Amino acid sequence: MMMKNGMKFGIMVVLTSLVIASCEKEDNFSSKSIEGTYVGTLTVDEALKSVVGLTDGDYEATAEVTHMGEGLLEIHFYGNDLDTTFMLNYYAQNDSLMVCLTGDEFENQYGHMLGQGHMSGGMMGDKIKGETEWMHHMSDEHDDGEEHFGGFDMNMHTFSYRFMMMDDNNPYFLNFQGQKK
Repeated sequence: MMMKNGMKFGIMVVLTSLVIASCEKEDNFSSKSIEGTYVGTLTVDEALKSVVGLTDGDYEATAEVTHMGEGLLEIHFYGNDLDTTFMLNYYAQNDSLMVCLTGDEFENQYGHMLGQGHMSGGMMGDKIKGETEWMHHMSDEHDDGEEHFGGFDMNMHTFSYRFMMMDDNNPYFLNFQGQKK
């Protein structure tokens, strides 16, 4: 009888541990699962093609993603006369990783500095229960309505990013959608 109760207790402990672990799952993805080459297409927003005189069609494009440290990525993007390298912070949001600008680019886009130091060792110590890294970043670092430009779908192994461009004084967007090779 003791053996039977002990075995039941052991099974209950294992099952309880599994349930707790799955409920408290952190949105951590390996840097190796982010890194890689994403091959896809670059498109121009339909409404703006005539404004900036761009032709129809999708263009082949590639994004090479390199993990540079805690929450930081380097993106080397090239295709259709566009070749650029830039840095992005990333934040877990369920089965996705959302990206945001860093440093001067952040300040130029949003009009204020990245203030809480989350990517410089603070590690979001003030994150409340149930809040994802992305939700925390949005509440601490952004005002309502501030636009973001992309992210990774970790289940589909895709990366999307929206580039804000200028043609003379006419702004337009190039949209990248790539699949990891």
